[in-house]
Amino acid sequence: MAKVEIIELLIDETKLEAGINAVSVVESPAIEENFIALKKHEVELKEVDAEKRILMGAALVPNKQIYRRNKDKEFYIYFSEDTVRKASELFLMRSNQNNATYEHERKMLDGMSVVESWIIEDEKTDKSRLYNFNLPKGTWMISMKVNNDDVWQKVKDGEVKGFSIEGHFVDKYEMSLQQNEEDEIIAFLKEILDTKLETYNDYPKEASENAKIALRYAEENGWGDCGTPVGKARANQLANGENISRETISRMASFARHKENSQKELGDGCGRLMWLAWGGDAGIEWAQRKLEQIDNK
Repeated sequence: MAKVEIIELLIDETKLEAGINAVSVVESPAIEENFIALKKHEVELKEVDAEKRILMGAALVPNKQIYRRNKDKEFYIYFSEDTVRKASELFLMRSNQNNATYEHERKMLDGMSVVESWIIEDEKTDKSRLYNFNLPKGTWMISMKVNNDDVWQKVKDGEVKGFSIEGHFVDKYEMSLQQNEEDEIIAFLKEILDTKLETYNDYPKEASENAKIALRYAEENGWGDCGTPVGKARANQLANGENISRETISRMASFARHKENSQKELGDGCGRLMWLAWGGDAGIEWAQRKLEQIDNK
């Protein structure tokens, strides 16, 4: 049996849409924690039989594995305690507390608002224990006011039993790729600034030819998931015989760490394609020699 992947989801705070933008009331909540319907307490409010119309429940439970299926792929997702806290904070900071849906339908509901939001700090003394919740530290709890008659009737009929979040997250691997790409772009901008200094174009013709092979292949087959904007720009620089800076040469030299992936055929992964885009054996070996020469000079 194939091992089911477990994926940690994160919030990319650089994206305005990141985090949770709405809470949906559903029959089968993904986190498998039902809410309870709270009524007014006679002693506190002295109103007998009047309903408070407030739902309390868990919005997110940290480290709880949630089953997901995308086409033929099965996997589990989970949120760390830190991500749960960050999600709860962004939800309120972006004034999303009045955003609610029923069973994740696109239409927003009227008369629904989150009126309480807190993180469980102590499993034994937290307010949620008064209502017989037994949830771990770090759980994000909410109370929602329901002034929508249709929804409240569904609550009383048992048609909705919990909360389910709606939002935008990124898995940890994608976040890492995004950060690497941002680092690449910053370095590329630095290279552009460095072109005001001494630049070089005495790399071997074979390096240019290798870059042209990569570009032709990409033109016919597409880049797919291969390469960053910087790697593609590098191929064009070398193919066109452009001058490159010491910083660029240094990055070419350091690309030698990918040599183990360079022996595959084009089309078999990204290794061969990107190796050629960076000048191939000829270009990277030249970069190593040239970098030493420049620094010694």
